[in-house]
Amino acid sequence: MGDSDNYEDILPEDAEEIAALEDNPAEEESTDIIVASEEGLASLTPDTPLYRLRLFYSHETFVAAYVGDPLDTGSMVLVPTRYGRDLAQIIGPLRRRDTQIISEFARIERPASKDDLEKSANNHRHEQEAFRICKQKIEAHHLEMKLVSVHYLLEEPKILFFFTAESRVDFRELVKDLVSIFKTRIELRQIGVRDESRVVGGLGVCGRGYCCHMVSDKLKPVSIKMAKDQNLSLNSMKISGPCGRLLCCLAYEHCFYGEQRRLVPQEGCKLNYDGALWKVLEVNVVMGKVKLATEDGRQIQMPTAAFEKTDGRWSIRNEKPEETQP
Repeated sequence: MGDSDNYEDILPEDAEEIAALEDNPAEEESTDIIVASEEGLASLTPDTPLYRLRLFYSHETFVAAYVGDPLDTGSMVLVPTRYGRDLAQIIGPLRRRDTQIISEFARIERPASKDDLEKSANNHRHEQEAFRICKQKIEAHHLEMKLVSVHYLLEEPKILFFFTAESRVDFRELVKDLVSIFKTRIELRQIGVRDESRVVGGLGVCGRGYCCHMVSDKLKPVSIKMAKDQNLSLNSMKISGPCGRLLCCLAYEHCFYGEQRRLVPQEGCKLNYDGALWKVLEVNVVMGKVKLATEDGRQIQMPTAAFEKTDGRWSIRNEKPEETQP
């Protein structure tokens, strides 16, 4: 927890619970798919079409280049991933080409054929049986782990098993059992709680699909400071998602709140207006309102556009305030 985080308004017995909602970047799995070589980057021209792709079984996204006929959004393609050669779905063409984006990209081999799609559908049926078997073996070995999903790679003899666990798990005996049953390469991958939500999906408190599943898998760590900056109640039930971590939307909206707050004085700031000294009580960024009060109890509400900063001092333009009850 950084020094800038302030928990003075959290009860001592709630502090540990609130702090547990924050992300630990070391726990989260990297979602980089494949890193391009310098030669590969050099071969990219300004006209090389780039697409953003999604792995349908893990909902990870990445960028891929393809030289050929334009690819339709929603279509499937064969592409190398960090797990092996597999199918991925086209989300859409990439229009912004900055260094960060093209530092990790794959090269699409070809659009998926009818045989590829049939094989993928057949693999999906096998995945359901593999999930059942693996879950039974986990219970038989009394392992403290939760199986999340199973995936057969399309072009490689390998099965991926994604699981979550509170600590490291010795699954060597489990792997031996799975190899003896499936007669192929087995790869077990431990993922974080946010990754589990991204893979499984569901509906958030807003009634929409999880952001990590439907919007983007590229998420910066979310902190309690983001909730405080947005004037949200520091109630763990209200600011955490089904994954048990802080809501993804706190990070999405944090930049907006930061930009808007720079345009108005912060809570506690004092300034002169209409012959009296006023103190800022509350800043409502969403409504665009600022509430102020004097020592004698008078309160007014002003639009954020009424404030201006000159030589480091805030002042109020000559605008008619909205009277409020003390």
